[in-house]
Amino acid sequence: MTSDDTVPYDEDPRDRAPQFVLPLVVRIEKAAPPARTDALETAARAVLFLLSDERAAGDGEWARAVADWEDGRIRKVVRRARGAEWRKASALPGMAVTGATAEVRVFPPVPLDGWPKELVKLQVSGTDLDDPEPPAAPDLTRPVLWINPGLEMSAGKAMAQAGHGAQLAWWALDDAARDAWREDGFALSVRTADPERWAELTASGLPVVRDAGFTEIAPGPTVAVEGGERYCPLPRLRLP
Repeated sequence: MTSDDTVPYDEDPRDRAPQFVLPLVVRIEKAAPPARTDALETAARAVLFLLSDERAAGDGEWARAVADWEDGRIRKVVRRARGAEWRKASALPGMAVTGATAEVRVFPPVPLDGWPKELVKLQVSGTDLDDPEPPAAPDLTRPVLWINPGLEMSAGKAMAQAGHGAQLAWWALDDAARDAWREDGFALSVRTADPERWAELTASGLPVVRDAGFTEIAPGPTVAVEGGERYCPLPRLRLP
């Protein structure tokens, strides 16, 4: 699913730069699909592991692609794979991140029209996932990515949004905080906010993802990023 933290397309100077996209592939086997919340959290962590990888910085082999991608819109597209498709995708340069039930592979950014053939054939649709039971309360000592309760999104779309939220948190941190969070495995939670809390979150000055509205939903805020007390010193709202 394509998603952008942007203002309307024709008003953003980033559109003048060549456009790249960050590919993510979620493994969805027919017999054992991942839980939705775990897939969202794993996708967010996958983005962070790529951003923190030495290949994405300095003279690393992915550094130029990452820089070109961040110069434009931080587009992310989530596709699904299973069986032989997953094995072929896993042979490409990238990295796999696992959760309790989910496995997501993230790849260095590619031009919008320059996808590897092993990935371009994978389906974007069909990423509808469910949680077998309601998620537990989030760990407020780590970052929480709060999803807009007024939106209906496929799991793939929501995974892209969670990845955006994690990236906004990453950008807000200094090197020491980034290192500490990485050592903790980029622990975070993704939850849907209560409507009343969503209004408070989006008015609080916290980082907020704003989608450009190219797919599934109208333009507007999708994820609010609330920092944890332990490894991610972004603001945290006071609980009622």
